[in-house]
Amino acid sequence: MTTVSVVICTHRRLERLAQLLEDIALQTRLPDEVVIVENDQAPNAQDLVAAFAARVGFPVRYAVEPRKNISRTRNHTVRLATGDWLAFVDDDERVPPNWLGDLLDTADRFQAGGVLGPVISTPPPDAPDWIRRGRFYAVHHATTGAPVRRERMWVGNALLRGDAVRAEPGPFDEAMGLTGGEDSDMLARLAQRGVKIVWCEEAAVREPVEAARMRPRWILLRAMRGGQNYARLWRLGRFGEVSAAFMVVFMLRAAAQALVALALALLLLPVGRHHAMYWLAKAAANGGKLTTLTPWHYEEYATDDEEEQLPIAGAGR
Repeated sequence: MTTVSVVICTHRRLERLAQLLEDIALQTRLPDEVVIVENDQAPNAQDLVAAFAARVGFPVRYAVEPRKNISRTRNHTVRLATGDWLAFVDDDERVPPNWLGDLLDTADRFQAGGVLGPVISTPPPDAPDWIRRGRFYAVHHATTGAPVRRERMWVGNALLRGDAVRAEPGPFDEAMGLTGGEDSDMLARLAQRGVKIVWCEEAAVREPVEAARMRPRWILLRAMRGGQNYARLWRLGRFGEVSAAFMVVFMLRAAAQALVALALALLLLPVGRHHAMYWLAKAAANGGKLTTLTPWHYEEYATDDEEEQLPIAGAGR
């Protein structure tokens, strides 16, 4: 019998984690176990997890990873998980009852070693008009069964063969534990080894947008971080073979696109703040690519400031 472990990394989101666990308990295809690793020095979620474990019919494993490092936390979940499949989901997401079943069914139908699904960010009804009209939380969509490009891989909503993940060094690179991008890196390595990773449009999850993530500073930092990680992984060869000439063109294009985006932001500001912010975010993303020419990298997980924290998944480009 095929077994599946739902694995969750969490950090100071007790209310959101409680909602996610309720969703998991209502799955039409229940998990064979749930693994939760809390990235904090104190076991803040211990009582919540214990209460959940006491009323569900499957094992729940819980541990604390005290060192602030998302890669170490992910690696801890992988070490604890025993399932043939690992279903990754973020602690601030909501999953529909068919979520796990649809992921497993897609893997079986398309003989895939990995399945990714949409993460739909939903601003609250009282969000500012410029947030609701902007495209700051755009989600990738594709046909179920379609191969996923390496540049579009993350584990915010993913089902992966456990043996494939465990065979990778790490499997998540701890050097990326404060900067992010560790999930895209690991998935790209899997794809390079020939693991087939496909899309499942039906297994969409929702991520409510918190107030701190509706601020211009957060949106621009998110875009910059995405650009940094995108360029960083290109330079590591995760998305394909690269040459010095390729990277020169890549960086020149990023510089040109940043300048064009800045100009469009200024020109469109009188038309609407949402237009200006959209293009400012594009400029920040391309500027982030250029920063990889320096030793500096934005460490999103080095702070507990919610305004500066970025989602575990996604790399806005």
